[in-house]
Amino acid sequence: MPITIRPPDIEAEISFLTTAQGGRQDSAFSGYRPNHNFGVEGMLNDAVHEYLGCESVEPGQTAKANMWFLMVEYQEARLFPGFKFTVQEGERIVGYGVITKVINTTLQKAF
Repeated sequence: MPITIRPPDIEAEISFLTTAQGGRQDSAFSGYRPNHNFGVEGMLNDAVHEYLGCESVEPGQTAKANMWFLMVEYQEARLFPGFKFTVQEGERIVGYGVITKVINTTLQKAF
């Protein structure tokens, strides 16, 4: 089911680690809300994932996702396509992401 509260903030490609690599033991479904490390010292940001073209992603798989930040203000004027981040459950890294599109223009870094 699509998330319709507001347009997404970013689109990203997310690669989940396998269970053997320390990743999740089960699928991540649209609506999954993990922590993310976007490089702000001492802070992880929550964001909701909506997977594009599939409802869930298995450990070891890669999928595109729309993402909505819960605290948008911490990412203002910082993000750009190609920006890399981690997907985490607490301190444990369960995947890696790369931004493919910044949809919310207040988040776009000016070069």
